[in-house]
Amino acid sequence: MSSTVYDKIVKCVSEAQSDNYDAQERALQALASITKVSPQNRNLVAQSELGAIQALLNLIKSSSSSTIQVLSLAILFNLSLNPGLKRSLASMETISHLNSIIASLETISQELGKLASSLVCSLAMNDKNKAKFGVAGTVELLIEAISLGSNHDQHGIGMSLMAKHHLLSSLAELVQFHGNSTLAVRSGVVQTLMDVVESDEGEELSGTCVAVLCLVAKFDEGLNEIKTTQWIVSRMVNVVKGRCMMSKEGATEILIRLFDESEECVRDAMRLPEFLTILADLSVRGSTKAREKASLLMKKMTEVDLDFGLDSYHPM
Repeated sequence: MSSTVYDKIVKCVSEAQSDNYDAQERALQALASITKVSPQNRNLVAQSELGAIQALLNLIKSSSSSTIQVLSLAILFNLSLNPGLKRSLASMETISHLNSIIASLETISQELGKLASSLVCSLAMNDKNKAKFGVAGTVELLIEAISLGSNHDQHGIGMSLMAKHHLLSSLAELVQFHGNSTLAVRSGVVQTLMDVVESDEGEELSGTCVAVLCLVAKFDEGLNEIKTTQWIVSRMVNVVKGRCMMSKEGATEILIRLFDESEECVRDAMRLPEFLTILADLSVRGSTKAREKASLLMKKMTEVDLDFGLDSYHPM
């Protein structure tokens, strides 16, 4: 990389810290452009002698301009795309800033909220960062933010479906760590996600929620919480019946886990007159993954039929 590019980066970092708003904005726009597509440039910015990362954090925290905040956060997100920078970017100071933004989603610009959530997700892709977010309380903040309604953005401010999708993506990344999944369960993640699944907030959002539930169900605490949720079998069957294919895939995965865990869950399913018909339809018309899971569920139903003498049962 030529020294010319590095010199430009140093100049931009310096101007970004000036008192001149126009100069700040131009410098940050240049840094955003420089770091958008070039991994090499991202490393140069991160290693610049003027402390670019700290300068960007200071701007996010102290600037009164949402434009400056958004540009600064966009640059940090670009830097996070380099795997080698994820750990150094995930300082407790950075996480604290991101938490503050997530906690203020109803009063800040949607762009800033989406970028903060995206940066959490990006940094959490490094497994060693996941626990740091858990210690900092990010998991609880994400769940609280997801539980907010989507009717607050009459003036472009508040919780939009896209913002909620970014929050869910971050949560999905974090709960893959066992400790974070436990924190999520204790913070009511199962009911929060089920509320979104059963709302009218959109098929894609529902599918992402069910996918997060599948991740939570991989650990005993999560699966037990799902199992003890009221009417969980019939609610999952309703998802299989009426939601998008992504939701159907996730719901059938959860039902498989429930069936493996509890004979009573299998019996609850067999009491639903249309369940076998729904599975039969999914085994023919579903995606490859959904067909496989539907066939496995039908096999499990047959095994229970034989083991518990329920062969006289016939779906209506």
